[in-house]
Amino acid sequence: MTRGPLYAVSPLDGRYARYTEPLTEHASEAALIRARIEVEVEYLIALADLEATPLTLDESTRSDLRDLHDQFDADDASVVKQLETDGYAGYSATNHDVKAVEYFLRLHLPDEETQGPWVHFGLTSEDVNNLAHRLLVDSAVREALAPAIRSIRDTLAADAHEYRDLPMLARTHGQPATPTTYGKELAVCASRLGRALGRLEAAVDDLSGKLAGASGTYAAHHAAYADVDWRTFSESFVESLGLEHTSLSTQVNPCDDLAAVFDALRGVNNVLRDLDLDMWLYVSDRYLGQEAADGETGSSTMPHKVNPIDFENSEGNLTKANSDLTFLADYVTTSRLQRDLSDSTVKRNIGAAFAHSLIAYEKTSAGLSKVTPNEAVMREELEANPEVIGEAVQTILRREGDTDAYERIKALTRGQRATLSDFRELFADLDVDESVREELNALTPADYTGLGEELVDELE
Repeated sequence: MTRGPLYAVSPLDGRYARYTEPLTEHASEAALIRARIEVEVEYLIALADLEATPLTLDESTRSDLRDLHDQFDADDASVVKQLETDGYAGYSATNHDVKAVEYFLRLHLPDEETQGPWVHFGLTSEDVNNLAHRLLVDSAVREALAPAIRSIRDTLAADAHEYRDLPMLARTHGQPATPTTYGKELAVCASRLGRALGRLEAAVDDLSGKLAGASGTYAAHHAAYADVDWRTFSESFVESLGLEHTSLSTQVNPCDDLAAVFDALRGVNNVLRDLDLDMWLYVSDRYLGQEAADGETGSSTMPHKVNPIDFENSEGNLTKANSDLTFLADYVTTSRLQRDLSDSTVKRNIGAAFAHSLIAYEKTSAGLSKVTPNEAVMREELEANPEVIGEAVQTILRREGDTDAYERIKALTRGQRATLSDFRELFADLDVDESVREELNALTPADYTGLGEELVDELE
């Protein structure tokens, strides 16, 4: 029988497939095959441009070769896979994924006999793979992850401006603190997310590739053409792919650059997980109301409920993603001696970490689109905690030279509920100028938001 998504071992390819679809062009095995073809094609063309080699490729052939990766499709992927596992078109099974790409290219050369030997000339598989992986990480971040992150940041920024003056009780250690504004709190998260995205983009800009042979010494290249400056050739070639050049490597390109990307993405996810947790609490406290999607069931038994499932789903996926990203960052930076293959298996899971991240971004976005501030509840909470003006009171009294200001307010508010009337009785007995008494009497929790409204303008 034909098994559909319900039989997928991973929810990434089953339940969440519609969310992970944007990553298939950057993180699938087919995408990796396409990227390997791109590296091999561009390398072959670069060899043809060397005066030392007899290889010639006319413009038509170059165009046709580039079409192999520009127009790569499922049928092409199937052919490469057949070359690897079963054999195809006279080639026996390679049992080697990069060798299969080499034979695929040979099949598309106009003169395989004379041009074929130059495919993969002097290369080790890692020369191809390290470049292919970085091309995919680069495009996955720039084309799938970063736009989703930026969209959340923009939503937060827009909401921050809309609700810049909406007063809200802040809590530190879970306890009533001083008032803030809902917009200012969103602005803090938007700012953090923007900086985290900047660090991620900077890490991607620093991705670096190598092309130096089996032990990083250019030995095969040098043996064939000792007069060619292979270091300059390698640098030029790698940079033509949009990557920085790694000049010193073993067979393995040191993966500190990949680890930096994974760590930066984890930083993004930490900001969003923090947001998810706060939004969940705001919903729980009724600071935020939720609009249920059409047909959505909140609880299977309690019809009145609209559960904050989007933020919960995002939290779970972010946690899973960060676990994977931590593992990847730690693992890919080690390799026994000049290389072992353990990293090859691990790197095949980069897409899963990216996918869990992307699902989370979609869910956070969905959650933000459903919540609306409950201004009445926020104001009621402020009115129920008038003691939060205590900070302002003692600070004004300090200004007026009252050395017992802190203790005076502590005695009124610590461990007990104080009302505005209690404060005003205190104010009536103070030996202060009448203007100061009026200043104190004017204090209310809803108005004690400092520069919260103006701070929203700090967002770029």
